[in-house]
Amino acid sequence: MLILSIDTSAIASAALLNGEGEVLGSFATADTRSHAEVLAPGIAALLAEAGVSGADLDAVVVGVGPGPFTGLRAGIATARTLAFAWDKPLHGVMSLDAIAVDAALDAWRLGIDKFAVATDARRKEVYWASYRSTGGTPELLEGPHVGDPAVVPALPVYGAGAGLYPEILHAVEDFAAAQPTAEALGRTAVVRLARGLPLLASTPLYLRESDAKVPGPRKRAL
Repeated sequence: MLILSIDTSAIASAALLNGEGEVLGSFATADTRSHAEVLAPGIAALLAEAGVSGADLDAVVVGVGPGPFTGLRAGIATARTLAFAWDKPLHGVMSLDAIAVDAALDAWRLGIDKFAVATDARRKEVYWASYRSTGGTPELLEGPHVGDPAVVPALPVYGAGAGLYPEILHAVEDFAAAQPTAEALGRTAVVRLARGLPLLASTPLYLRESDAKVPGPRKRAL
């Protein structure tokens, strides 16, 4: 099995994984505002370097957020286009799960039962969800939500959202800058597919209205 995984809920990233969850190649940007420009060329280079074509893939996986409108749209539109052009199944995964998959293992090692994941939602808000670590595997308890950091449960928090608000959130130090990545997103999808668990559609989880507004009718001049 070969899976192309894409996530643009924060940074732009893509990864190629096999059926065991082994990452065969990947790329990620540090910039959170250039998704549309870098994603398609990055995927083309990734597949070329691995000697893989779209026809060789078994599925495309995309992070459906939550995330800002522009970045999230770029990833989902690209994933939908590629899956359609290559006639491959398209699966969605909540992007916060891409942090939770590694956070759950860390929480299990530390003896932490419940934890939260938070990423930057701008406007002084965070996207967040809470989980239980079951033997190192994340189990979603609540979310995803968007809101003031103060509304996040008083749990150990993984992700860059916690790093932005250390005076409010109980950030787990080694994960205080963590962003969702296509590598972790793909590993999440591989595990769920292997276990026969359902994945999401590619419907974006925006959680709030766009900043862009349709202009109203022009006022009549007197």
